[in-house]
Amino acid sequence: MTVILGLDPGLATLGFGAILVPSKGKNKDQASAVDFGMIQTPASDEMGDRLCTIYDDLHTLIDQIKPDLVAVEKLFFYRMGNTILVAQARGVLLLVLAQHKLPIVEYTPAQIKQALTGYGNADKQEVQLCTARELNLSEIPKPDDAADALAVALTARFNIE
Repeated sequence: MTVILGLDPGLATLGFGAILVPSKGKNKDQASAVDFGMIQTPASDEMGDRLCTIYDDLHTLIDQIKPDLVAVEKLFFYRMGNTILVAQARGVLLLVLAQHKLPIVEYTPAQIKQALTGYGNADKQEVQLCTARELNLSEIPKPDDAADALAVALTARFNIE
């Protein structure tokens, strides 16, 4: 069994989603969700405190989930101010993963959309529906950041087979 942790980097909200992938040859098509959610940092907190929260909570999450592989969504540039904040949170995330000596794969939003829907310009709803279907969930995972993180984990799963 392989545990893949997907991460959707953010400063205010860092989405996470862990999936369990059976070993090749045994129910290969049946990935399942292990856990998903988000790490939140209040905008009212100082930047250093927010980064410490991400650092501490991510260490705890990794200790609990014990992933074999971590998939991270690559940074998408849309507003420079926000991109810099996300980049700082992403740096902390990469540091924590390095401290745990975990293998990392990274995917762009278009690669994630392509892997799940077959179309690199799919909308968020399509990706979320495909994520729920692939994991045999009765509804779309909430919040959106967690659903996005599960999609990142599934992308890694499709690319390691």
